[in-house]
Amino acid sequence: MISLWNISLQEKISELHDDTWNIEIDETIVEHRPARDWHQYISGSFAQFKCSLCRKCWGSKRVQVLFNFHLDTARNQGTIKVRRFKKKCRRCTEAQWEDPNFPVENIDVLIERLVRNIRMKCYREDLGQTNRSSVFNGRVNGPHESAHCEACHKGVCSQAN
Repeated sequence: MISLWNISLQEKISELHDDTWNIEIDETIVEHRPARDWHQYISGSFAQFKCSLCRKCWGSKRVQVLFNFHLDTARNQGTIKVRRFKKKCRRCTEAQWEDPNFPVENIDVLIERLVRNIRMKCYREDLGQTNRSSVFNGRVNGPHESAHCEACHKGVCSQAN
């Protein structure tokens, strides 16, 4: 799973000077509270979900991803931690939080946005305002449902009521 994120990062790594950057999934990072000397960035994208109970599949245009990143300038080493917010099946009463499955194109868009953010925060580059859109595949039925959105529960969803 992390390999798709890492492949995308490695394709854009040349923009991050001569530093080495690693990326890892970390479901324990907390929104709005990055560790000391770390930066935080939140972005959203389209992803698919599959219920582990009833096997129902659905898509969501509002899947939040939390990135924490830090550059150790003494070691020329950067670390990125990624938390992907989950959703629950609305059909199952005992639904569990399910991991999002992002299309490769959207991982690329998320990483591109992240790299821009790293360049501005860690390297103090002025890049102006541009934002590539995510790719939307499939259908989404109905409005955003905050009750089934982990990001809404944590207060980081752009659609929270």
